[in-house]
Amino acid sequence: MFTLTEIASLNDIQPTYRILKPWWDVFMDYLGLIMLMLAVFAMTMQITKDQVACLPYIDNAEEASGTSSLPQQRPEDVTSSTRAPVGTTIPPVTKDLTDEAVSKITALQAPPTGVKTNLDFQQYVFINQKCYHDALPWYSKYFPYLTLIHTLILMVSSNFWFKYPKTSSKIEHFVSILGRCFESPWTTKALSETACEDSEENKQRLTGTSSAPKQVSIEGNDDSTNVSPSTPMLGVKFSADKPIAEVPSSMTILDKKDGEQAKALFEKVRKFRAHVEDSDFIYKLYVAQTIVKSVKFILILCYTSTFLAEIKFTHECKPDIKHLTGYTKFFCTHNMAFMLSKLLVTYVALIMIYGMTCLYSLFWVFRRPLKEYSFEKVREESSFSDIPDVKNDFAFLLHMIDQYDQLYSKRFGVFLSEVSENKLREISLNHEWTFEKLKQLVTRNAQDKQELHLFMLSGLPNAVFDLTDLEVLRLELIPDVRFTAKVSQMTSLQELHLCNSPAKVEQTGFAFLRDHLRCLHVKFTDVAEIPAWVYLLRNLRELNLIGNLSSENNKMICLESMRDLRHLKTLCLKSNLTKIPTNITELSPHLIRLMVHNDGTKLLVLNSLKKMTNLIEVELHNCELDRIPHAIFSLTNLQELDLKSNNIRTIEEIISFQHLKRLTCLKLWHNKIITIPATIGHIKSLEALYLSHNKLETLPAALFTLPKLRHLEVGHNSISVLPPDVGLLHNLQHLAINSNKLEGLPKPLFRCTKLKVLCLGHNALTTLPEAVGQLVQLTQLELKGNCLDRLPAQLGNCRLLRRNCLIVEDHLFDTLPVDAKESINKPFKNSL
Repeated sequence: MFTLTEIASLNDIQPTYRILKPWWDVFMDYLGLIMLMLAVFAMTMQITKDQVACLPYIDNAEEASGTSSLPQQRPEDVTSSTRAPVGTTIPPVTKDLTDEAVSKITALQAPPTGVKTNLDFQQYVFINQKCYHDALPWYSKYFPYLTLIHTLILMVSSNFWFKYPKTSSKIEHFVSILGRCFESPWTTKALSETACEDSEENKQRLTGTSSAPKQVSIEGNDDSTNVSPSTPMLGVKFSADKPIAEVPSSMTILDKKDGEQAKALFEKVRKFRAHVEDSDFIYKLYVAQTIVKSVKFILILCYTSTFLAEIKFTHECKPDIKHLTGYTKFFCTHNMAFMLSKLLVTYVALIMIYGMTCLYSLFWVFRRPLKEYSFEKVREESSFSDIPDVKNDFAFLLHMIDQYDQLYSKRFGVFLSEVSENKLREISLNHEWTFEKLKQLVTRNAQDKQELHLFMLSGLPNAVFDLTDLEVLRLELIPDVRFTAKVSQMTSLQELHLCNSPAKVEQTGFAFLRDHLRCLHVKFTDVAEIPAWVYLLRNLRELNLIGNLSSENNKMICLESMRDLRHLKTLCLKSNLTKIPTNITELSPHLIRLMVHNDGTKLLVLNSLKKMTNLIEVELHNCELDRIPHAIFSLTNLQELDLKSNNIRTIEEIISFQHLKRLTCLKLWHNKIITIPATIGHIKSLEALYLSHNKLETLPAALFTLPKLRHLEVGHNSISVLPPDVGLLHNLQHLAINSNKLEGLPKPLFRCTKLKVLCLGHNALTTLPEAVGQLVQLTQLELKGNCLDRLPAQLGNCRLLRRNCLIVEDHLFDTLPVDAKESINKPFKNSL
């Protein structure tokens, strides 16, 4: 036997789920509970008291045929005899008895008037059981059980979406997040801030009515002086967000723990929305269970109303038991008929109310699209105008919440707003990154400039704008960088690095950056991440774009807007280009330095370079070039060419460099060059030549006829002999021939008395000539990695050479005379 508590638990749900139950579901739950109690009560009464009492029915035919030994009787004569049985001894009447007692005794002594049936008790029990099963309608017997079954089905249908695994997990997660959002201190602060802004706007409306006509007259006189924040400037539309109203400090300061919890809630809401908006399974399941309840109501109502009239108190029973009792018909009474009829009427009334509620719920479900939810009202009442509309199951759950309390969705919408999230990040960020903390992070870089490097923050702290002496600002992996009007306080700022940090700038802040910023580095993943205002910095001198700029995306780079970069001198593109963008030619009047650093992608088309005749320096690194590009020979003003880390094998075209009269530096290092053609001697203007990290075995004599050559690097090759003609390079100051196969040094080398750096390390030298002492201007000498057994004493004549610039093994240094070692070990200032 189930207890009422155990059965009622089927209708019980977690208290937190009740916020998803509209009033009709709650009402139907209570109706189900009442029907459950009614069913249990009817079952209890039926089990304990339900029975049928039957008496034999003797008709005239039986009496005439003599089949029964009983006298003729009628149903209305069948009564219970209250008289004493025959043979009962009646005590004699005494004088002391009253008249009433005497009359009673006289009545007992009278003969019985009832109908004698000659049936014993066991036969009556048998007849009652037989007629209970045969004569009593099935609905009278099973009504309580049917009521219980129907009620349980309705209860299960009402709460099935809370129990089904595919929906219960989502609902549980939603209710958990909703409760945390409702109780979060950030929600209260955000809505309070909105209230403050509204009150501030109302004050402005009241106080600004008198000044409105003046503003209109000014606009009418001079339209050019009126610039709204949302006015497009130089082709770029700036965001015209409402200025954040100043709120009390107690409102903006958030406990660190509360701030972290709010951040976690934003992330949970974002992930939950992405997960739930993909399907509408919860909505369909709720509609299905509502339809099931409605169909169940119609079914119950149809067959219950049919059997309502069959519950009667009297029944006629004709069991086939004449051979056992002598009777063919019995007149029976059902003692629970009256109670069951009343309970059934009550049950029908409850079912009708339940059904009408079900029909209303169906009407509500299909009356409007529940798979779409708009926060329009919340957006109007708050400053969070960016709260997005939601759809599918997420929208349906919010509709259900509104039926409970609309305040839940209003507070929940705060965590769907990007503006709200940004405000939270800003408050937490500014609370953590104070001016004193940022000041400690400022360092001096290699150029002796004050630099601040911020890495992986949620935004840009406001205290950064108070660092008025900051010259270089490096921002890396910061998802939300906003330059407000306060950036104008940073009067020393000239260089900005944005490494995967999309930046937005207000109009006033842009005006400052446009006039003061000189160098900008932008590192990005997609070309769309490049801020549009970058192309409007008219005083910019150097621009570095680092990211994916493949040929199919060249049209999206917005290079046509680079024409506004009127003072740009240096452009660096570190990408995977297959051709030089044609729009770069618009910079040709003022661009003097172009650098293209590819990631190994072959640069096929360089025709655009021909038009950029003002270029002084060109760098083409990792471009997989096989030969020197012919477009280079058209750059008549070129002074330096760097083709590092390509695939160049031959440089026969080098003779064409003789037309570039201003070419002074040629870098062909880190390639696969085998030989140097003799025509290199025609480049008379060459002052620096880099040929290290190639496959050279010999050096041509024409190389040493370059009269202006000051810097020569041929290290990391396979050169075995240094020609004596090297002595002809009277202006040579730097010679690097390290990591080769030299076994000796020619004496004419030491005629190059202007040598300051001589790198001879990692060769096969066995002796260092004493003539090395003639290099009186030598400041750096590398000898490590050779086969030397001693150093010449004349090394002490190199008065500018110091121990830290003499790269040699310690045991070789110890072979020098004491005076030579003392001269080399002296500080530079004492030797003057």
